[in-house]
Amino acid sequence: MQEMTRRGFFETAGMAAVVPSVGVITAQSGGPARGSMSIEKNIVFGKAGNTDLHLDIYKPSGGPQKRMAMIHIHGGGFTAGSKDTLADRVAPFVALGYVSIPVQYRLIGEARWPAQIEDVKAAIRWTRANASSLEVDPEKIAVVGYSAGGHLALFAAGTANRPEFEGKNGTPGGSTHVAACCAYYPATEVRPQPDGSANPLLPAGSDEAAHRAASPLTYVAKAFPPTVIFHGTADVTIPLESSERLFKQFREVQVPAEFHAFEGVPHAFDSNPEFAKAAAELADFFIDRKVLHPRTYPPFGGGGGGRGRRGAQ
Repeated sequence: MQEMTRRGFFETAGMAAVVPSVGVITAQSGGPARGSMSIEKNIVFGKAGNTDLHLDIYKPSGGPQKRMAMIHIHGGGFTAGSKDTLADRVAPFVALGYVSIPVQYRLIGEARWPAQIEDVKAAIRWTRANASSLEVDPEKIAVVGYSAGGHLALFAAGTANRPEFEGKNGTPGGSTHVAACCAYYPATEVRPQPDGSANPLLPAGSDEAAHRAASPLTYVAKAFPPTVIFHGTADVTIPLESSERLFKQFREVQVPAEFHAFEGVPHAFDSNPEFAKAAAELADFFIDRKVLHPRTYPPFGGGGGGRGRRGAQ
């Protein structure tokens, strides 16, 4: 991974509270979200070998309803982590009106690349096939990834409908294009180990070409969907410069993108509810302008808050 510490590659992105299996919960005052949501847990969306793949559905049951699905992909260095750790990160998006769907994918102890992206793409197909019952627009599905999950979100966004990454598990035949991507402190590149051996994500013996083919940066092109990036300036697991380079590459190919650097906070900074809420609101504003209600703006006034030349006098 790009400039990721070897230990950090295998660290989880933080643990959040596990939510009850089924029902309606109301966020408490001062928590990450206000309002209520309905939750369905452990729905099977595909089968990979002998493994049933599960997802959870968090739906707003009051307040705004945006008819857009957000597929959330957990971190953990591909060796650990679970969809069940994402409850507190999902809640602010639900409060803003998004149907949020944390998903399971196979870890590298069970299967090597590209199994992980195949599972994410199966979740995208399942969401699109079930858009009516989810009460979302099938053309308005986004991916939201955290750390290693950020790698998978970016990779899914950049490789829609590419046969070599689609896999065969779960809802075959559907499209895997997404309308937007949110990447939290994402891993943007896959690199060999310092001793030249294959990155742990890849099968043993993988060459440089295989590492490039597993790196999200390889697929940044003009067709990439609108993307918002979040990173802490004190992150030592995946340094800030990784996301800065990603943002620069988006700008070079004119992909609509925003980059938000949160000063003084480390990896997985959004385990703090205050930051989770702030980042979700920034993502919401970006997605509203670029996906839900696309719009352009007239030229802004001059600096200092003036209205053109007269206002600056």
